[in-house]
Amino acid sequence: MVIRDTLSTLGRLAAAVTLSAATLTATYAADFTAGPLEINDLWVRGSVPGQTNGAGYMQINNPTGVSDRLLSAQSEASNRLELHTVLTENGVAKMRQVPGIDIPAKGSVKLAPGGFHMMFLQLTGPFKQGEVVPVVLMFEKAGEVRVNFTVKPSTYNPGSAGEQGHGGMKH
Repeated sequence: MVIRDTLSTLGRLAAAVTLSAATLTATYAADFTAGPLEINDLWVRGSVPGQTNGAGYMQINNPTGVSDRLLSAQSEASNRLELHTVLTENGVAKMRQVPGIDIPAKGSVKLAPGGFHMMFLQLTGPFKQGEVVPVVLMFEKAGEVRVNFTVKPSTYNPGSAGEQGHGGMKH
């Protein structure tokens, strides 16, 4: 009887540990991966009537000792999808297309309002809150990865500026 109760208790304990480990793994898993790169918190704002462009944001983490580079992106949600940054020249914030975005070894890059971002130019339809926008990202080393950007409310503001400074420009 004691052995049966002990085995039963050990079985419940093992099941609880397994469930806890699975929950912990799911909690810390990346939204998407491209080789060793982890891509998280992908979002765009919902469109307002008459809006023809949109901006996409995300966090890219690189736990490896080798740098990589985001080279381009494609989506059927717009006629063109470009990588951009915001620069301040003579006190005026201006968007500029960039040929790529470096992801440092053992580092990360945040695409956020006021800094690096992806510009969806000439939207093929509105971004509707709650939907997803499929995008294909192309990295120099990690290769191609298909991701989905979550459409947030048109007024969504995560409250943090891009790593390059906000400069007063909003998308």
